[in-house]
Amino acid sequence: MKYSVDLMVKSSDAWVDAVKNDFDSFLQDHADCERKASAMAMSFVAKYPDRPEIIPELIETAIEELEHFQQVFDIMKTRGVSLAKEMTKDLYIHQLMALSHGGTPETRFRDRLLLASIIECRGCERFKLVSENLEDEELSRFYKVLWTSEAKHGNIFVKMALNYFEEKSVYNRLDELIEKEAEVINSLEIRSALH
Repeated sequence: MKYSVDLMVKSSDAWVDAVKNDFDSFLQDHADCERKASAMAMSFVAKYPDRPEIIPELIETAIEELEHFQQVFDIMKTRGVSLAKEMTKDLYIHQLMALSHGGTPETRFRDRLLLASIIECRGCERFKLVSENLEDEELSRFYKVLWTSEAKHGNIFVKMALNYFEEKSVYNRLDELIEKEAEVINSLEIRSALH
């Protein structure tokens, strides 16, 4: 059984250039994304306490994302970069999460898990690109470690969905959401941010 997510479109060279040209802004956004990812994992625990099969992995994911935030924050400190004054609305996340609205509570739960997988896999793809395109060897190594961790996170959310839903339902909906993600990522303004 396949747990990994294959994105339909790759991030552009223009996105990589934007990150390289304003890496400090990328770090600020990256730190915000790690905080949000940790909170998202814990929001599943808060919203679905009756799903004990997935709670241990959700807690582990939340802790890992918080550790990533700490690591990014440490890099920012060494570079003299402060956290952003406020976390801005992430249009990518906002548009994707809107796809889970409507339907029944069960289908919303399924969609939220699958969207979490897609979001983690996009982060993985982009961290890999950052790792491969940074001249700073230490930062490049950091992002290499990070993208391997994010790949694991993307897989576990699909695996979680398969605890509760038929395989066909999961993969059919995943295909639909991957198509929508491609439309969303292509519609966004290119900027020095994770999404």
